[in-house]
Amino acid sequence: MKQNIIKLLVWACMLGNVYAQRISDTTIVAPYVSIHFAGQLPYMDMATRFGSNFAAGGTLGFKAPKNWIFEGDFSYMFSRNVKEDVLTQLKNDKGNVTNNEGFPADLRVFQRGWMSTLNVGKLLPIKKINPNSGFLLTLGAGMMLHRIKLYDAEQKIAAIKGDLRKGYDRLSMGPTLKESLTFFYLSNNRLVNLNIGIECYQGFTKGVRGINYDGAPVDTKQRLDVVLGLRVAWVLPLYKRLQDRETYYY
Repeated sequence: MKQNIIKLLVWACMLGNVYAQRISDTTIVAPYVSIHFAGQLPYMDMATRFGSNFAAGGTLGFKAPKNWIFEGDFSYMFSRNVKEDVLTQLKNDKGNVTNNEGFPADLRVFQRGWMSTLNVGKLLPIKKINPNSGFLLTLGAGMMLHRIKLYDAEQKIAAIKGDLRKGYDRLSMGPTLKESLTFFYLSNNRLVNLNIGIECYQGFTKGVRGINYDGAPVDTKQRLDVVLGLRVAWVLPLYKRLQDRETYYY
């Protein structure tokens, strides 16, 4: 039993060495998945409605020959930094929203939204690391959506019950462009694979609600919603170990 365990450990070490030789001297071709987290700042029209936010999501990508990158990317935005006051018609003279019983309500206001893009990029390798790691420049296009979410913790505010909340949410959506410059790293031992850098979205959105229940005029103008962020992603490459250049010693 002890000898079998030793043989297994030796085989695992040899397998790791073969893999390390391959990724360290060969440009691999492989699909990958990643999960990411980002901190973002709004600019242009977006900054009039929201403050800073966080985003989390995932990416399905493919690393092609000559280090071209193709991706499908999704990010979910969330924050409590809402600048636009959509509750003016619900507040009393003391500035409080009251529930159906006349008491101050536990009403919370959030930002929610998402961006989804298809991206193409080029990896500029740093050969001192390996030919699969370096600076990655990507360009993409897709859709952006954002809104104001009202959460009635006690479910005691009739004015925002059910679909009535849509009259306050300022839902906006439209096409978006995306650019990013990141450091893409695939380690030789496959234990640490990261993608970290800056990203920027430009959303060409419009309000899609026909009425605002707070009395504000309906926003039908074209918006330019810019979001700039710092993203950190964990990458999982999905590929088989290459066999054609393995070396065996007897």
